[in-house]
Amino acid sequence: MLAVDAHLDLSWNALNWNRDLTLNVSEIRELERGMQEANRGTNTVSFPELRKGEVAISLATVLARASDGQEARLDYRNQQIAYAMAQGQLAYYRLMEREGHLRMLRDWSSLEAHLREWEQTGGNGVPLGFILSMEGADPIVSPNQVIEWWDNGLRVVGPVHYGISAYAHGTGSPGGLTPKGRDLLKAMSEVGMILDVTHLADGSFWEAVELFQGPLLASHHNCRSLVPGDRQLTDEQINLLIQRDSVIGAAFDAWMLYPGWVAGQTSNTVVSLEAVVDHIDHVCQLAGNACHSALGTDLDGGFGTEQSPYDLRTIADLQKIPGLLRKRGYRESDVEAIMHGNWYRFFRKAWGN
Repeated sequence: MLAVDAHLDLSWNALNWNRDLTLNVSEIRELERGMQEANRGTNTVSFPELRKGEVAISLATVLARASDGQEARLDYRNQQIAYAMAQGQLAYYRLMEREGHLRMLRDWSSLEAHLREWEQTGGNGVPLGFILSMEGADPIVSPNQVIEWWDNGLRVVGPVHYGISAYAHGTGSPGGLTPKGRDLLKAMSEVGMILDVTHLADGSFWEAVELFQGPLLASHHNCRSLVPGDRQLTDEQINLLIQRDSVIGAAFDAWMLYPGWVAGQTSNTVVSLEAVVDHIDHVCQLAGNACHSALGTDLDGGFGTEQSPYDLRTIADLQKIPGLLRKRGYRESDVEAIMHGNWYRFFRKAWGN
């Protein structure tokens, strides 16, 4: 079944982990054998695996935080450097396009044509489609630069990652939008960018959804009522997103699926793909339908099999999700909506068709 994954950090993996995503996952793991860094040799994502998983479209990020923090793969001294790093990640996507591996989708007509070609060919010889998104808006040096990024193909923006960005408080840092963040949302709305509420602290979330009247999505978010923590959405937040006709992508990171997970200590044997379906089902139960839940795996977000459900070896195992949904009584039309149809509907509406 065709799948859409609303959150992959493809270029960040290529540049910051020095991974050749054109290789099979097994080849990448072999190249990383013996490396002492955490998460080496356990990756689950590459272009061939996306094809095996029939992931016809992903939301692929650029990611660079402006922070004095110690995470070398994420943090840069100022927004100017973050901008340059994100532009480097964009250059990777452009090169992958020229080489026929990827295809950037900028509007509904390009997305529709891509889907038609994929369905006609079974994906054979068709580039992997992607919508360019930004996780943490620090690479947008000022709101005036939004139009430049729009021209670069950027269509979805999350104002913050962990901590505090130039624009908002994020995961682990309670607080609201900054004055600059309010200007960013206005500039995004004017050009037609989509707001990704993922990683917004609660205060920032509620300010943002009040100020921003354009389309909202939650690219990779799970449910706080099932697994506590400010990284997750409350039922009240989920209900607001449902009212705004948003879609919520379920994340596959084990610490977001298992209460009390301790990185580096808890075994992934405690988490299966059933836990992902629990979060999908919770959103569906709140909505009273299957129109607002989907996939946003984040499977290449700085972790591998050690922090993924134990019954997932690579992203190709997304194809296990339909069977798990059917076992819970979901109709075939609902399974298709969760795997891809809800994201299609969302972007058709967001892009004015």
